[in-house]
Formats: sequence, structure tokens, C-alpha cells
Amino acid sequence: MTFVPIAGIIVNMMARAKYKLDLADTYAEIRFAAFDTGVQIRAYGTADICTPALEQAYADCRRYEQLFSRTIPSSDISRINAAQSAWVEVNADTAELIDRALAYCAASHGVFDITIGTASRLWNLKEGVIPPAEALAEAVQHVDWHGVQVNRSGNATRVRLDDPAAMIDLGGIAKGWIADALDHMLERAGVCACVIDLGGNVLIRGSKPDGSPWKVGLPHPAQGHAESELAGTIELKGGSIVTSGIYERACMHDGVLYHHVLSPHTGMPIETEYPAVSVICERSIDAEGYSTTLLALGAKRGRELMTEHPEILQAYFISWNGEIHPMR
Repeated sequence: MTFVPIAGIIVNMMARAKYKLDLADTYAEIRFAAFDTGVQIRAYGTADICTPALEQAYADCRRYEQLFSRTIPSSDISRINAAQSAWVEVNADTAELIDRALAYCAASHGVFDITIGTASRLWNLKEGVIPPAEALAEAVQHVDWHGVQVNRSGNATRVRLDDPAAMIDLGGIAKGWIADALDHMLERAGVCACVIDLGGNVLIRGSKPDGSPWKVGLPHPAQGHAESELAGTIELKGGSIVTSGIYERACMHDGVLYHHVLSPHTGMPIETEYPAVSVICERSIDAEGYSTTLLALGAKRGRELMTEHPEILQAYFISWNGEIHPMR
């Protein structure tokens, strides 16, 4: 069996249902829409353990979405962005995620920046909205991750932005943190093995019932290819693989492809050497944070970053024609 990252293929199917829970002899599987994508979690073990654990995973995803979303007005992130540099008391999970995200901002030397929100909010690729250059030039004046402050005092956690016009957007890191959190919860619940797929962020723990390695598909980036068509497959015994690609959320305008991975310096989509990069790490947050960074850096500078960060176990740079270039 090949486990194919599902990206958004179940979003429409699940739009009118809370979730879909299937039971088999050795596992249970839940599917639902969250984080503007499709979520699929498979838990191995007995039904009396797996069923409540998966229902808890669903509840946790709903809670994380309410905390981390940039577009839900009551979320921690929205309240920080609207606070005009005032301190905002937030959930401890929000503070932890922001702290972890800032570490990737530093590791990438600013190629990855969670304050890209002032620019990302101007884009609407679903509707084909391309913001004017003047608006983007103004927006990037407020992109600087150094201005994010996290404070812990007693049981309270607070966050503020030095720049009142700055905006946090955790879209490039949150799913990795969430996948790790879900895995820890499932392990505590007694689930002996699991596969978590948050729209292409895949985390695997434990072995298949027959002891064989998991096969995970690497998506084909070419426009017009079916979502199920793959550039190739790899075997994975554990850890996380995350693919970042400029084909995932994009639109064509006057013959130019515009995508969702933005430069912190210009607010425009980055110019990439490869349209997709898949990264394998033990932790999903590492795989997500570094996949976006390697996509922006390209193969040469990406290799230099990989030598500084041994937590990047393997990277695959994928060409438009589906050719896979392994790197370690």
C-alpha cells in the first residue's frame, strides 16, 4: 500500500459532515476538513482505544484551528495582530508554537518569516487577486520576525508585536507543530502506530502490521496532473515528510504563475529553482519549517543549510517534469 498525501482532495467531500470514521480489523481512520485542507489520520490498535483517540484528534484539530488561524477574528493570532503592539494573553500552545516558529526564522536567516502576514493578507489566489506593487512595498516594511515578543510570567503567557502594523501568519509552520502534538496525544492514548496526514504533512509512527516500511508518495508538481499522480514513492519507517510546492495554491494571471510562498523582502512569490521540495525529519515541525526554506533557497544554498542542521535527514528536490533529486 502506498500512502499518498491527500492535500485538499477530501475537503469538498467532507464539507457537509463533521468527520468520517472508518473501522477495519487492525486500524481505525478518521477524515475531515480543517486548516483549509483535508485531514486523514489512521490509528492502529483495538477499536476501544483507537476510536476515542481519533475523536479526540478531531477535537484537538478544531481547537488548534481556533487558536492559530489568521482569519478567525477570535483566534489568538488575530487578536495579536489587532492589538496595536499591546500585550495579548494567549494559550500556552500558541506561545510555544510562536517560539518554535521564531527559531526557524533565525535558522533560515529570515528567508522564513512568520510576520509575512502584512503581505500574505493582500493576496487571494482562489479569486485570482494580485495586489498592486505599491501595496506590497508598504506591507513588507512591517515584515521582521525580530519584533515578535513572547513573555511568560507565572501561569500566564503573553505575546506582542513591536510594530503595531505587523501581522503574524503561521500558515507555513502550524501544521507541522499540530502533527507532532496529535502524535503525542495518540501515543499517550495507547495507539501503537499511526499515520497522520494534514494536507500533505505526513507523520508516521510505528510499524505496519506486517512489519514492512510505509510507502509515501512524492507529488508531481506539473500543472494539470491529477492529484493522485506521483513523481515517485519512498519508503519510510518513521518520522515525518513534508512537501512544499509552488503548485499547491496558485493561479495564472497574464501568463504568469503566482503562488502562495512569498518573499519576506518583496511580498511577491519567490522565484524557485525547483517547484517542490520534500523534506524528511524526525519531527514534523522540522520537516515543515525546513521544506519551505529549502524551496526558497534552491539546491546549492539549501545544501549549505542542511549541513548546519542534521535534523534534516533527507531532502528531495522535484523538477517540473517529475524528476527527483535526492540530497543529504
